[in-house]
Amino acid sequence: MSEEAGAKPKDTVESEAEAPYEMANLTPRMTGLPMVVWVSHRGRARHDVRVKVQQTHGRRMAPGHTVSVAVRPTPHLVAGRLSAADLRAVSEWIRLNEAVIVGYWDGTIDTGELIQQLQPLSPPIPP
Repeated sequence: MSEEAGAKPKDTVESEAEAPYEMANLTPRMTGLPMVVWVSHRGRARHDVRVKVQQTHGRRMAPGHTVSVAVRPTPHLVAGRLSAADLRAVSEWIRLNEAVIVGYWDGTIDTGELIQQLQPLSPPIPP
């Protein structure tokens, strides 16, 4: 049985109405993480910068099976459940790429710049 880190249910925490087409989806090859993550521009969000993380490993993208991880002040789970090991890996990746993620959120860099500037975890964690 794996440890799980939990947070409040999505419907009580998240106010974001983000559609997948408004987010950059980043595959394991791009991040070094074992799952897909999404980053977005601020849009109309009333919260600080967050990333969405696929709960299952691999390249599969199922937006209904994601968790939200806040970037600041330090990475932390705000909605959903993620294993402790996955949360540690995602937190490490966020810390490594915080300036780039925040720049994308703020709109100071575009998707192409985001992809060019992201640093994958090394060594990558296999899906």
